Amino acid sequence: MTKPSLPELLHAAVTAVGGTERPGQVTMAESVAEAIDDGSHLLVQAGTGTGKSLGYLVPALAHGDRVVVATATLALQRQLVERDLPRTVDALHLLLRRRPEFAMLKGRSNYLCLHRLHEGMPQDEEDGLFDQFEAAAPTSKLGQDLLRLRDWADETESGDRDDLAPGVSDRAWAQVSVSSRECLGATKCAYGAECFAEMARERAKLAEVVVTNHALLAIDAIEGAPVLPQHEVLIVDEAHELVSRVTGVATGELTAGQVNRAVRRAAKLVNEKAADQLQTAAEGFERLMELALPGRLEEIPEDLGYALMALRDAARTVISAIGATRDKSVQDEDAVRKQALASVETVHDVAERVLNGSEWDVVWYERHDRFGASLRIAPMSVSGLLREKLFADRSVVLTSATLKLGGDFNGVGASLGLGPEGTEGEDLPKWKGVDVGSPFDYPRQGILYVAKHLSRPARDGERSDMLDELTELIQAAGGRTLGLFSSMRAAQLAAEELRSRIPEFPILLQGEETLGELIKNFAADPKTCLFGTLSLWQGVDVPGPSCQLVVMDKIPFPRPDDPLMSARQKAVEDAGGNGFMAVAATHAALLMAQGAGRLVRASGDRGVVAVLDQRLATARYGGYIKASLPNFWYTTDRNQARKSLAAIDAAANRTEVAQAESAEAS
Repeated sequence: MTKPSLPELLHAAVTAVGGTERPGQVTMAESVAEAIDDGSHLLVQAGTGTGKSLGYLVPALAHGDRVVVATATLALQRQLVERDLPRTVDALHLLLRRRPEFAMLKGRSNYLCLHRLHEGMPQDEEDGLFDQFEAAAPTSKLGQDLLRLRDWADETESGDRDDLAPGVSDRAWAQVSVSSRECLGATKCAYGAECFAEMARERAKLAEVVVTNHALLAIDAIEGAPVLPQHEVLIVDEAHELVSRVTGVATGELTAGQVNRAVRRAAKLVNEKAADQLQTAAEGFERLMELALPGRLEEIPEDLGYALMALRDAARTVISAIGATRDKSVQDEDAVRKQALASVETVHDVAERVLNGSEWDVVWYERHDRFGASLRIAPMSVSGLLREKLFADRSVVLTSATLKLGGDFNGVGASLGLGPEGTEGEDLPKWKGVDVGSPFDYPRQGILYVAKHLSRPARDGERSDMLDELTELIQAAGGRTLGLFSSMRAAQLAAEELRSRIPEFPILLQGEETLGELIKNFAADPKTCLFGTLSLWQGVDVPGPSCQLVVMDKIPFPRPDDPLMSARQKAVEDAGGNGFMAVAATHAALLMAQGAGRLVRASGDRGVVAVLDQRLATARYGGYIKASLPNFWYTTDRNQARKSLAAIDAAANRTEVAQAESAEAS
């Protein structure tokens, strides 16, 4: 029997999921197969509707080596494991003459910990553990969540938090889960043989396809202790998110509350001298944090340096003392000790990293109304880390609807540690970029309208003319509006103002309900509008007449006082580059491309993307950002935008009336 060709396999898979083959999907599958075969790396831009999951799953399964697929969102992980992979494997197993196994793997804290569930959790103020089920009032939300978790533990096969529906609060979950640092380890834990996290790892070791998330991929790369099984192929979906997710994993933080928690957890496990030393150091650090002003620290102030040295040295002493003493009077001492060690080691590691003062790290103070002050440290860039850890010894495919910014892949490639496309060398992995397009006819389905007549946005300034424009656009569209704002404050002000101006169009606001409820309510009523921040709404998928106007209040450049972004921009300028274009404009283009991508989600969708910022039409960088967006028909004519919206609204209303009459007749 001859080996099936890639077109045969792709056709079988597409038929199995009830889809139709698209030229872009075929091109993508061929490009992925080529990259896997020659061990090179590939960036694939695949527009909405391309069917990119099959475009990479089919060639990966055909190759036969283990593949890891990493996604940014839970929704895509579930789609792969619950829909795409089962159907694809069913369709291909006869042609492949094998049935590939697949599994999902997440970080340890995503799984229910049986030790915590049955033995209780360490309590900061007490010697041993306490029964969280007894401590929580059964009538409280926390108590109800915990009782549900205890019942669910007897039913679940996975122990995966995301399989629990409806979900529970973060506070409740924290009482029945552990981080990797807090885990006793399967060999030391009485429940090791039944551990959900360990079983997930074992399933992953036996699987040909392992689906995970960007964060676990970053941990696997950064920490040097492999959590993912060995693999020859890595596919990163939603790859536009990878750099920010890796940066998040590589970011350290110290707060007074965190340090005090470490003191409480360690106090009963070490001698009085070691405990007092850490307590004194914590008090000194807390005093400084109360005085700290937000902003970047290009050099560590002397008083902060002394406080961090005291904290680091005291933490090191406590770590040694915890390892050298035992106290059998402490209930389940191993669990209490492990949690204390995890807390103190984190304090030690972050303090030492700040004190080391690497030129590749950025340090800053941050102050939150709710959480207080924190000291943070993040890598200036993760490109070197990704080049060294991600692209070595395996073929890597990165795909997203937005990888080609300003007309080429080089901006995203540089952020990933890759040289310009077409270059290669000892330290530069070989790669190429492929744009397979989209099945949608963007110039016919959508309009990009830039409100050139509006005044230039000022930072945090009142924009009454923008609110007037937004009101008129929503009225012309008959509601049906997704409003993407550059800050939560801007979204709140716009929602408050427009609720009084146009009460006939309900305005939903991010934060007032869960994301799922907001999207459900937005999709259900065409008159409804949904406002939120642009960063949150990158994953909103509402095809059809409920979303026919996507509004962006202004180009979402990073704030000038953003410590990490400004440091990255300065580093590019110091190296002779254009820091604004490399950092700020690229950041804005990526967000706007994701935002504009919310408009056309199906072949029948029509609508307008309205940018209420004249700079997209007038500034020199405007062309770069526009080239990063779908190629909608472009106009700055406000009357044309309103007429188009009114016509689209009228057509949608006629369709809705016809559908209602048809349903009534049947």
